[in-house]
Amino acid sequence: MQDLPTSADVVVVGAGFSGLTAARALEARGLSVCVVEARSRVGGRTMAGTVGGVPVDLGGQWLGTHQTLIMAEVDAQGLTLDRQYESGRFALHLLGEKKTFSEDEEGLSFAASRDLARARHRLDAMAMSLPDDAWRGDMAGTWDAQTLETWISRNMWTAAAAQYLRLFVRSAFSCETQQMSLLCFLDQLRAAGGFDIADGLEGGAQEFTVRGGMQQVAEGIARGLRGPVCFEAPVRAIRQGESSVDVTTDRGTVRGAQVIVALAPSLAARIDFANALPVMRTHLMQRMPMGTVIKLHLAYETPFWREHGFSGLGLSDDLACGVMVDRSPEDLSMGVLVGFIDADKAVEYSARGRDARRAAIVETAVAFFGEDAREPIDYAELDWVAEEWSLGCYVSHAGPGVLTSFGEALRQPCGRIHWAGSETATRGIGYIDGAMQSGLRAADEVAARLVG
Repeated sequence: MQDLPTSADVVVVGAGFSGLTAARALEARGLSVCVVEARSRVGGRTMAGTVGGVPVDLGGQWLGTHQTLIMAEVDAQGLTLDRQYESGRFALHLLGEKKTFSEDEEGLSFAASRDLARARHRLDAMAMSLPDDAWRGDMAGTWDAQTLETWISRNMWTAAAAQYLRLFVRSAFSCETQQMSLLCFLDQLRAAGGFDIADGLEGGAQEFTVRGGMQQVAEGIARGLRGPVCFEAPVRAIRQGESSVDVTTDRGTVRGAQVIVALAPSLAARIDFANALPVMRTHLMQRMPMGTVIKLHLAYETPFWREHGFSGLGLSDDLACGVMVDRSPEDLSMGVLVGFIDADKAVEYSARGRDARRAAIVETAVAFFGEDAREPIDYAELDWVAEEWSLGCYVSHAGPGVLTSFGEALRQPCGRIHWAGSETATRGIGYIDGAMQSGLRAADEVAARLVG
């Protein structure tokens, strides 16, 4: 474990992709950097694991060609991309009906399909009308005064299409439609590039995974840093002085000229800033909770669902796992299904324990793909709801009134304190690419003050 230095030009709080990217960019400009991390690892909301002896991602894993920063990083490290498998039928359980459909169908009736397409088109147009600072949009006040659920109930006319959209929101943002404002949803949709990218496989945000796992990309960035990455050093207090700022951790205090806090707002709110933050920033951090999700893996001797013509994709509004996907290794040495318990169900199942979660994902797999799914050979999970240094995943969300009242504080430096993290991105909010973008932006802010 690296020793905590007494000082550095810049202290970066958090060794996720945003913090590591910021540290590297600052070092490239000749500044000394110390990264402090509460966990015993780098990677933030990415984490490596195994199931059945093969590597899996217990956290964030997917990326797409439009995500240029993470794609370039994977290429620079010489890592291999695997395309997400999607050939075959998918299973859909919606409003009590159980159906399977070919890969080029939505699984909805003609009327519901038209309703969904119309809603997506309208929401896409609304999202793309927003500026990067969404709270400054012409319609920001109107859209932030209502929840996404309010918009759905007023503008969609088939129950199936409305439920399909709710399912998308749970799977993409790990919260319920009544928990986020319409403006918050539109801002994140804009930042993702619209529906086709946000929920797409080929050409979308779920097109590829990194062979061996995404966390190794963060480890590669960390290995290239000159300065230390100090683990098991949760930050308890940050106090600004006239010419420096002290960052107090469980392993001691390090002084810097500037600090980058590369944490989700709700995590940053746990730090004692000695009342030095503007009221807007303090209240913003109190009002942006993380989404709730549990990621689960089942291993089988073979990907039997492919033999039966299934892609491994399953969608449900009533089973424990709202989404299930095939994540079998490229050599097909075994079959692997990954499922997600998200939004309100994640809160419920987090409290119910590991055995209940394992039983729930097995029942989901059986419901989607038949009795062959009854006896997996291994199981792995990560309950992000219970993660002390994450407080959830994938991304924070804001309820009505939050962005228009406090959004100005999201990226605005507070004296010597600068803010990074995927929530502060203008593109790819909630994605690894967005985290990296936020780190570069924060590094630019700091370098402008220290280097000129």
